[in-house]
Amino acid sequence: MSEQLSFPGFEAPAPATDSVFLALIPPDAKRPLIADHINCLREIHSLRGKSLAPSCLHMSLHSLGIHDGVPPALVTKVNAAMTTVAVPPFEVTFESALSFSNKRWTKPVVLRAGGDMTALLEFHRVLGVAMIRAGLGRHVMQYFTPHMTLLYDRRVVDEHAIATFGWTVTDVVLVHSLIGQGRHIHLARWALRQ
Repeated sequence: MSEQLSFPGFEAPAPATDSVFLALIPPDAKRPLIADHINCLREIHSLRGKSLAPSCLHMSLHSLGIHDGVPPALVTKVNAAMTTVAVPPFEVTFESALSFSNKRWTKPVVLRAGGDMTALLEFHRVLGVAMIRAGLGRHVMQYFTPHMTLLYDRRVVDEHAIATFGWTVTDVVLVHSLIGQGRHIHLARWALRQ
């Protein structure tokens, strides 16, 4: 049996534990409706994967990377970007459910935004411009597929219509996700304004 040699100072780095991203968070009043959609999808498609905690439901806008802890300089730059964003509240609507493909055994089962997404897409663009100006350009996601992940499952759900629902987006949240713990911490929240 061979042994792996190790040398002092060359140990494998510890895995990063913290993800940071900007997101839209559904209002508390919408969580029972989202839970109903999850239960309906489970029943129709025989899904067995664990649902995300209600406090972890979100629509990602821009990922700010994976870190060991939350870098204070990153939070400062995000705040600088957000103070320049002037966008009025807008509507977001979800119209279909499906699985996204990936190379893992389990696939994300999501609700996809639909309808008139003009305001949402413009907000994403304006936010990206503000991030570039604040020195966060490498984190700007050029491609944006507006969706909310509900759970991960081995079964694949083909895209199909759902009972449409949505909410008025009034703020954007800086989220700290503790990787593998199913826990999100809201670090900051900025109200949308004209």
